[in-house]
Amino acid sequence: MEQQEQAKSRAILYGLALGDALGWPTEFKALDQIKAKYGAQGIQEPPDPAEFTDDTQMTLAIVRALLKHPTGTIEPLMGEVVQEFIEWAHSPENNRAPGNTCMAAIYNLEEGIGWKYAGIAHSKGCGSAMRVAPIGYLYQHHPERLREVAHTTGIATHRHPTGDAAAIAAAYLVKLALDGYTPLEMIELTIAFIEGISVNGEAEAKLRQVAEMVKWDDEEAALEVLGRGWVGEEAVALALYCCARYPDDWVATVRRGANTNGDSDSIASIAGGIQAARLGLDAIPPAWIARVEKRDDLAHYADQLAAMKIGLL
Repeated sequence: MEQQEQAKSRAILYGLALGDALGWPTEFKALDQIKAKYGAQGIQEPPDPAEFTDDTQMTLAIVRALLKHPTGTIEPLMGEVVQEFIEWAHSPENNRAPGNTCMAAIYNLEEGIGWKYAGIAHSKGCGSAMRVAPIGYLYQHHPERLREVAHTTGIATHRHPTGDAAAIAAAYLVKLALDGYTPLEMIELTIAFIEGISVNGEAEAKLRQVAEMVKWDDEEAALEVLGRGWVGEEAVALALYCCARYPDDWVATVRRGANTNGDSDSIASIAGGIQAARLGLDAIPPAWIARVEKRDDLAHYADQLAAMKIGLL
């Protein structure tokens, strides 16, 4: 069991980090600009070394906090999350276009504002959804704890109800992927899990739209209908679309996410984590894993998460 769990956990952390690294060079670029630089198919491989962004950096901050309080007891866990976020904010490696909402909220945390109130109330950006894959992994068999931890870690930076729903949905999608559901099967299950959280059901509606858009032959048109991914419900829906469009191909999934008119690294990172949870470590090219930055750290954290998860069974 231990080796199986280690493989799953490594797949998720490698998968999201490499999706992030693939999408970073195309973030803030329109598709026509991406094609002009990389060719008609867009970017196909991450750089070497494959450096990731704040998406993965904040994910690892969540991992470190979880490893200290794996049972998910909220107050001590959030104390660790706050400390990890503040340390990350001041890290010299925090130089990769961190989100304005995350930085503003962390400033509030550093000023002593409690985590329940520090998050930006009007922001539903994807910054809370991009970092929750480890929560979905660790609490695969404890969905209510998954919901609570995704919620509390999310509102520390993003307090908009739709951002909250997106973060919970992103974590739950990883759980469902580990459970063996197909991307299309995940839609209604996730909608039921987050029902009533977002404003006017906008997160649920955006997820439901994925089932229609995946039928379109024109992928670029479908992506535009789903949005650009700067806000949480769009980023999660776009990531799920990429998974649904290429349900058996991790590489094609993250390539689709990275070649978008929008928040390419977040879309590809969320999709990379979900699809890796479904397809496993063997779906990720070994040559890509070999070039990802902090590979040994990712493996170390993944193995620790796997041990913690076994202990929760």
